[in-house]
Amino acid sequence: MKENTEECTGFKALYLAALDSNVSLITGVPGYPINSLMKLFLDKTSRERVVKSRTEILRADHSDKIRISAYSARWLTNEKVAFEIALGASISGKRALVIVKHVGMNILADPLITSVTHTIGAGLVIIVGDDPGAKGSQNEQDSRWYGRIAEIAVFDPNDPDTAYRALRRAYELSEKTKTPIMLRVTQSFGKSGGKIKRLPRSSAIPPKFDRSIWKSRMAVKHQLFHSRVYPLLEAEAENTDMNRTILMPEEETEYNLGSRRIGIISSGFTSSIVEKILKKRDIYCEISHLSLNIVNPLPIRKIGTFLRNNRILLVAEESEPFIEEQIRIAGRVCGKKTGHLPYGQVMPEDIEFALEHIDEEEVSKFTDTAFSKLSTEGRGIICNNCPYLPLYYFLSTINVWIAGDMGCSVRSASEPLAAVDVSFALGSAISVACGFEKKGIAVIGDFALAHSGILGLLNAVTFGCDMLVLILQNDVAAMTGGQEAPDIRKVVETITPDVSVFNIDEGKGIEKIETEKEIGYKTKEQILNPVLSELIQTKLALPGISVIYLKGKCRKYGSVAKNSE
Repeated sequence: MKENTEECTGFKALYLAALDSNVSLITGVPGYPINSLMKLFLDKTSRERVVKSRTEILRADHSDKIRISAYSARWLTNEKVAFEIALGASISGKRALVIVKHVGMNILADPLITSVTHTIGAGLVIIVGDDPGAKGSQNEQDSRWYGRIAEIAVFDPNDPDTAYRALRRAYELSEKTKTPIMLRVTQSFGKSGGKIKRLPRSSAIPPKFDRSIWKSRMAVKHQLFHSRVYPLLEAEAENTDMNRTILMPEEETEYNLGSRRIGIISSGFTSSIVEKILKKRDIYCEISHLSLNIVNPLPIRKIGTFLRNNRILLVAEESEPFIEEQIRIAGRVCGKKTGHLPYGQVMPEDIEFALEHIDEEEVSKFTDTAFSKLSTEGRGIICNNCPYLPLYYFLSTINVWIAGDMGCSVRSASEPLAAVDVSFALGSAISVACGFEKKGIAVIGDFALAHSGILGLLNAVTFGCDMLVLILQNDVAAMTGGQEAPDIRKVVETITPDVSVFNIDEGKGIEKIETEKEIGYKTKEQILNPVLSELIQTKLALPGISVIYLKGKCRKYGSVAKNSE
């Protein structure tokens, strides 16, 4: 029988694994690097193909009477909401998938951690996209730590085939342990290519939530979890073939080269980099490699054996020393903590550098000059035809504290614009401005407002904070791919009576002076409409909260069609 193999990317492998696992619901929140994965599920042609395929399979099994429908996939504005919807599907016996970027884990952590001892029904998996190198994010946060905090299994696949098998197994493990499972990816993994072997479509009937858990108090549930459930996760990490030792010379026995051999422990896409480097057998013939694709719980026994078999270890991982921190007490362990590898993204040359200096206890590779170069490379700037560019120019001249948000406004923080002063998280601007000593300004986009900023506004009104809120309404999430942003202006008007609307496009909100100014790119110097600048100054002088809606069309994405289920 011919094997069902096909060439695909890492993200396509996860898409196929979800289909073959009969996932019914996919929820996601836009962000880098997971947008391209979610787009596979949102594609209408793909969904129609799934319905046809599943129907043909059932007919072949003489199961025509079973109703088959396409999965439901939808973008949402908040990660906590996305996870909670998935919990509802799981409870009712439908397999669910949640797709978020790394900082989104911070938002959904509340229901996630509770769901573990609460228990769920059908399989529920979170695919989280980390961003080593912070190419499209406010930090290089490592999501694997949430595995330890929430006490859930974390898969960290290194190639498409492993990713396919990992997601298929994740649903089985989720239903076996009645807990959510996390699978971590990066952009480098998502774009990587390779062959996958597709397994038969899942025929399992997903379980529903078992209410008998309510017979036990929370303290008892926690004890039961550690005596019955977590050992299953530990056994999975120790016994799975996805955690494997490779590139070990055949003639070597378990202990006879421990005095001279170098070992590398890696996880995720970094494992693929290590494997390519170690194929240079003439150079690295005395190096063995333990590739971990399940990183929580950590397979301590397997790692202990690997430690004994090697003179010294290098831990290669992105972004934080998650594995290294847990095993460095054993000694003879090199990695980020010793300076052999950089924090964040790891490149092939970084691993080769570390191997060249493996016998040094500590290494200092990066100089002040190197850090200075890194600090300015690839920095995003405001589009030179952005309708809000004159606003940022104007804000840079006002002597008050200005809180930005993790939308486009964050790109106005650095020189030469230097418009907003701080920007901490998506939806944070209004709450941050509440803490200013004197009345300041909060600049927030409409997507960020719907994400969580509206809660900040509600609290600001309740406690009588002084601030001016500038809501940039372009109807899209411009920083994350142009997904539609909900219009909640009527909600805002219900919360606070002082709401003004200024349409930059239709109201001739921009006056241009025909001189060029260098701000990192060539553009015409733009001056804010005097009517709007006067309105801002007037509202700043008033006590209490004032809101100005600034309507403008995003020149990059414009209006977007709503993604239907």
